[in-house]
Amino acid sequence: ISCLDDRWPALRIMKLESINQPIQQLEKHHLLAAGYADDEQLPVLLEAAADYARRGIHGKKYLLKLLARDFGEPEPGLPMREDPLPLAEALQAITAEEKANLAQVRKQMQRLTRVPVIHAAAIMPDACPTGGGDAVMPVGGVVVARQAIIPSAHSSDICCSMFSTFYEERSSIAAELDALTSATRFGPSHRHLDDLVHHPVLEENVWLNPFLHGLKDRAHAHLADQGDGNHFAFIGEMEITDALLQHLRDAGYDELFTALAVFPLGKKIRALVTHHGSRGLGAHVYKRGQIAAEKHTARAGRHIPEAGAWLDAKSDVGRDYWDALQYVSRWTRANHECIHARFLARISGTATAQWGNEHNFVWKRGDDFYHGKGATPAWLDETGRPLLGLIPLNMAEPILLVLGRNSEKMLGFAPHGAGRNLSRTALRRQYPGDQAKEVAIRKSTAGIDVRWYCGKPDLSETPIAYKNAARIREQIEHFALAQIIAEIQPLGCIMAGDSGRSWRDRDEELTPKQKRQIKHRAERRKVKRHLGCVDDDDD
Repeated sequence: ISCLDDRWPALRIMKLESINQPIQQLEKHHLLAAGYADDEQLPVLLEAAADYARRGIHGKKYLLKLLARDFGEPEPGLPMREDPLPLAEALQAITAEEKANLAQVRKQMQRLTRVPVIHAAAIMPDACPTGGGDAVMPVGGVVVARQAIIPSAHSSDICCSMFSTFYEERSSIAAELDALTSATRFGPSHRHLDDLVHHPVLEENVWLNPFLHGLKDRAHAHLADQGDGNHFAFIGEMEITDALLQHLRDAGYDELFTALAVFPLGKKIRALVTHHGSRGLGAHVYKRGQIAAEKHTARAGRHIPEAGAWLDAKSDVGRDYWDALQYVSRWTRANHECIHARFLARISGTATAQWGNEHNFVWKRGDDFYHGKGATPAWLDETGRPLLGLIPLNMAEPILLVLGRNSEKMLGFAPHGAGRNLSRTALRRQYPGDQAKEVAIRKSTAGIDVRWYCGKPDLSETPIAYKNAARIREQIEHFALAQIIAEIQPLGCIMAGDSGRSWRDRDEELTPKQKRQIKHRAERRKVKRHLGCVDDDDD
């Protein structure tokens, strides 16, 4: 009896607390999860739900039922189109390899363009298939989405881009490549914590953005860091010609014209050109964006493949992701700037002119979001100038300086490089044995100073790995994608190369932590292949 007497007061208090609990109200995320759109009707629905609650009606399911009665059920999710959209092709296939490559690219684009928010698509001359997932975007692909951002369509290598600095020759190409080697870094992971590089971009007030939160240290660790894959640092030379200066003046690039016009005609000036993306920062922003897109598309779509998942650009989440993409763009340019500034300091040089362009990104034009996964913007800017771009072909070929021709049919894009007809694995099979690979590497890189940062050459990044450079140039002209106004002739190039033996090749016994790391990396690679995303250093 005494035990029950002790418990009764507590039971009475619990009953009173339950009576006095605030009435459950519907919030914005409840309505979005139920399938209602984030549009002008949403505040009306929230006010109606609050009015129900004030009248003593509570319970999420019942409130949603009343809203459906009074305002109608949420619109059903958008299904995949039954038929793909027409595909604009700036690509001519001649050889058997090119035809097989084009067939795979078409297959991927036909599936992707059934995604309901996409309303236009094109492929560039350098297009090549990637991954094995459903509705993946091939490299060299372009899609336009109405008020929607598709993370997988720009891939994890957000803002992979080109950046150039022109300067007067200071010493031999070998000495300048030595300086460049110490100015940059290639390979997996990030810079050593005792060798970090600072840039004011790190101090921007962006880190509360949910797609950037907690990534500041990662952003810091990757500055002046280029990664691996097809990323490079290239030193070449460009001749100052009357035609080049005239093109720049006519196109409205007065500042660049003035900077180059100080040199006599015929003079060859040196150029450092770097190619890389946003490293671990971009990879994590992409991963968060893809998760958010899949959640949104689960409500807004029906039977949409993961690689086709999109974010509503008008929603709070979509706006946050867009803001995060803009920061990643600024960070990537800062990364280029850090490498170029460190190089110039080492050779006691001064930048005569600098410019660059992205080729792996999303661009907003009106209500449309243009997604390029390895495609160079070649339209007119807000002042009416044709965009200036850099298109590399391979380490032994010139980098093309181009002005965009704003091809409406091809959605205003040009290629981002030469692309591949064969995968890395298929290429290596054609050169069995180390000796065959060494001969192929030596022949294809003859005449230029090539450095492999990690020590061992990588056959899959030599000129033989890429499409025919002359054919790419022909197709740029044939389809009127861009106007070639100058060439940066190759002198030397640094690439990551083979970073050495994997964990599995080591003689010593692996620790439990190392085994877990191997397992986690394998799982991440599996997810990327499923989504059709290339390696975060290979766009």
